[in-house]
Amino acid sequence: MAQLTVKQYDQLESAIRDGRRISVTHRHQDLMVIPVRLVLRNRREAIEARHPTTGDPVVIWIDEADAIEVVR
Repeated sequence: MAQLTVKQYDQLESAIRDGRRISVTHRHQDLMVIPVRLVLRNRREAIEARHPTTGDPVVIWIDEADAIEVVR
């Protein structure tokens, strides 16, 4: 996934604002996280998130994700 569509950005921003979980698929593994913010690091977009159970911080590089979906 090189970049998100406008609709996907809107859904991601809504999930950040409302504290909803997102599902990220990366190398055939699914990860559920709570996104905290969308940032630009070294010219790459990343989602700063936290693990819903442990609260540990997680950084997800958008260009490395195969799929990102907001869980409803």
